Amino acid sequence: MANGLDDALTFFVLITIIVIILILNRIYKLSPSNNRSWVNDNARNAVADFDGNIVKIKNIRDFNWRTTRDYDERWIEQEFDLRTVTDIWLTLEYFDPKRRQMAHTILSFEFADGRRLACSIEVRREEGERYHPIQGMFRKYELIYVWGTERDIIGVRTRCRKNSVTHLFKAIVLGEGNERRMLESYLSRTNNLAENPEWYNTITNTCTTNIVRHVNEVYPGRVPRAISILMPGLSPKLLERANLIEMKGTIEQTLAASVIDSKADEWNGDDDFGDTIRM
Repeated sequence: MANGLDDALTFFVLITIIVIILILNRIYKLSPSNNRSWVNDNARNAVADFDGNIVKIKNIRDFNWRTTRDYDERWIEQEFDLRTVTDIWLTLEYFDPKRRQMAHTILSFEFADGRRLACSIEVRREEGERYHPIQGMFRKYELIYVWGTERDIIGVRTRCRKNSVTHLFKAIVLGEGNERRMLESYLSRTNNLAENPEWYNTITNTCTTNIVRHVNEVYPGRVPRAISILMPGLSPKLLERANLIEMKGTIEQTLAASVIDSKADEWNGDDDFGDTIRM
């Protein structure tokens, strides 16, 4: 009797392993694509055209969000002088303050003429698709670099997502010219994704892992390996230790001072949104 049960269990385990192998084999034969029925806010790949010190960026998102489902769709193109990048800013959005591990990170580039351009590295969703971190490990979603105005990229998070809490930090960039090199690194990868799509991966290819990759490309070894790269909600202490953001007192005081949701809610729609959230 016991031998019969052992044989049945062994057979079940063997069949389960075979099924898992077949499923994984099928998953890892899938190829990423830029040609799917995307949701409107992920519909276009940004593309950068370089001409010496000038770059023209096409498909910059500039939506006017009233809610996450009610918006005016607008895509623009702008030219920037690469020599005039003055500052880099980091946005950290906690989806749910009760779950401090989970957050989204965004970089913004500020130019001498006062313009600011944000880039959100995220899941590229198809129509009717919702993100789930487990599915994100198995070639479910493509990766996209969404370039947009701050009133769009940051505004939709601060003004339309009522449960989230959003922080804005000024980055400390060490080394002359590294602001420009960071922007060029971002734009080069953006162009590459437009030609060679990639799978998003919840562990290895996310918003934060890509930011770290860009930082360490420009300044090797600047960001050490840490669990907070996989769980960006835990990143504030790493940001402090690695001297990556301007501090305003302790880390607790800095976090409190950097919350921008109420400032965003006070934006009148006419003034520059980026100026408003930095007041």
